[in-house]
Amino acid sequence: MPSNDADRIARHWSKTRTLTIVILCFWAFFAFVLPWNTKALNAFSFMGFPLGYYFIAQGSLIAFVVMIFVQNWMQDKIDDEFGFHEEK
Repeated sequence: MPSNDADRIARHWSKTRTLTIVILCFWAFFAFVLPWNTKALNAFSFMGFPLGYYFIAQGSLIAFVVMIFVQNWMQDKIDDEFGFHEEK
């Protein structure tokens, strides 16, 4: 494998790893930090529900689905940038 290819693969993996770490940090926030703070958030309400309950019941699920789409979209951009895109 030429050194140019090795460098390209290393840069691709570096960007992929960074994206994965960022997405996992957001996931940890919505999975752990937000639920730990529900009592403080329940002082406020949204659509008649306590805000902590709403964030956990609806907001976290929406955030997880959005994170999946964002991660896939950004990974496709990284793959295209380094020539690892799928043939269609």
